[in-house]
Amino acid sequence: MSTTSEPECGRIPFSFELYPPRSDAAATALHATIATMASAGPDFISVTYGANGSSRSSSLEVLTHILKTTTVDPMAHLTCVGSSSLEASRLIREFLDAGVRSFLALRGDPPEGAGEGEAFLGDLGSAAELVQLIHRVQAERVPYRETVIPGIPGARAVKTEREKVRIAVAAFPNGHPRSRSTSQDIDTLLAKQAAGANLAITQLFFHADHYLSFIQRARTAGVEFPILPGIMPVTSPARLRRILELSGEELPSELAIQLEVEPTREGQREIGTRHATDLARELIAGGAPGLHLYAFNQADTVLAVLAGAGLIKPVLG
Repeated sequence: MSTTSEPECGRIPFSFELYPPRSDAAATALHATIATMASAGPDFISVTYGANGSSRSSSLEVLTHILKTTTVDPMAHLTCVGSSSLEASRLIREFLDAGVRSFLALRGDPPEGAGEGEAFLGDLGSAAELVQLIHRVQAERVPYRETVIPGIPGARAVKTEREKVRIAVAAFPNGHPRSRSTSQDIDTLLAKQAAGANLAITQLFFHADHYLSFIQRARTAGVEFPILPGIMPVTSPARLRRILELSGEELPSELAIQLEVEPTREGQREIGTRHATDLARELIAGGAPGLHLYAFNQADTVLAVLAGAGLIKPVLG
């Protein structure tokens, strides 16, 4: 069974994250994946960007491909790590010139072997500063437009409203691995909001209550923009171990046991898909404004989750 759907009015929005391909064969496969995902009608598709510019050109190629071949909004990832303000400004302008109008502004992780106190960030010290830089670059790029004044031949008015840019930031329901407290995480999110962010996407979590209680704390503190829960179908024990290593999340014991004792890849895929589907249903029931799915460049699993959660219609194929 394959899963796809025509977009429906009034449904809960969803989005996907992809990473740039590492070979020509992977690029061809990714183009097919993008076409399949786009047919489901996502709100946007985000494309990761490696630290120190390691995937700059390939990220832009994927973003441009989404722009040219679909009607879906592409979202460019940007990180502070290893980039000066000047370098980041050039990259932001390059994305804007290509037609990208959505960004995910991230602080980024230290390079392997680097400590927090070391100078790995360049002169951008936080995601909030990167958010401000995106706004500033756009304002400088298109400072104003002229519009015709009806009834007065040759007269022009200066239109100062800027084209809307979506700037998302990361949120951490169970705390950032390097934060001192959950209150610090909320304060950081408030700083990103003050800088001009208008959307947040959470890092991974495994229980709906972790997200729902985080949302309650954030709203009480004054965070107003939508916060999308990030979901990844965990379809193998190796992937689960890697996720825990990167995120610092606690081991979801029931899911871990089920994946370990299941001998077949297909069975593991079904277990991971079912867990993600149940999580998606709980989040929607709890009032989540949408879902963001980390796809690992594979369409079938994330579309199966959306179908199981009732956001798209399954189609036999």
